Amino acid sequence: MNEKFNAAIARFDAENSRDPNSESGRPRELLYAERLTDWVLKLCPEASEPLRLAARCQHICRWQSPRENYPMTKPGYLKWRADLKKFHAEKSGAILREVGYDEETVRRVQDLNLKKNFPADAECRVQEDALCLVFLEFQFAALAAKSDDEKMINALRKSWEKMTEAARAEALKLNFGEREKQLVARALA
Repeated sequence: MNEKFNAAIARFDAENSRDPNSESGRPRELLYAERLTDWVLKLCPEASEPLRLAARCQHICRWQSPRENYPMTKPGYLKWRADLKKFHAEKSGAILREVGYDEETVRRVQDLNLKKNFPADAECRVQEDALCLVFLEFQFAALAAKSDDEKMINALRKSWEKMTEAARAEALKLNFGEREKQLVARALA
């Protein structure tokens, strides 16, 4: 890519490196950004610069807005998610401007992160596919361990509905444990 791109990625990674939560001995949001980037590039090796940037900043500094700060209700969850999207878009936009990106690129990255024009926007579909695959590969088992079957089957069906056929094929190649395999089978039945 180019100097601006490398500077933006370095800034996103530096921000996410400050995550006090860790996974596999690394800052959780940094690891998440790397995993999302990997999936975007696996699904779309020729991904545009804005799509690559969007993948790297999708959850930037997410820990700064914990779920616990909102009511533990469905409306509380939806408000948290909406506020998070705005927070991520503002944070990533500020960084992109600081490293010299023009407003058109900033807006495009933000639109991808905000999932504007989904599912019509092909790049937004790649981003959503990658988000679903990160969930399935790295978060599904832990969530399933603390959730009832019906909740997980519902979550799987919602994810599956959003995914393209290419992403579904990748999902079926993932190495699930026995319970997760059963949940996937039930969700897709």
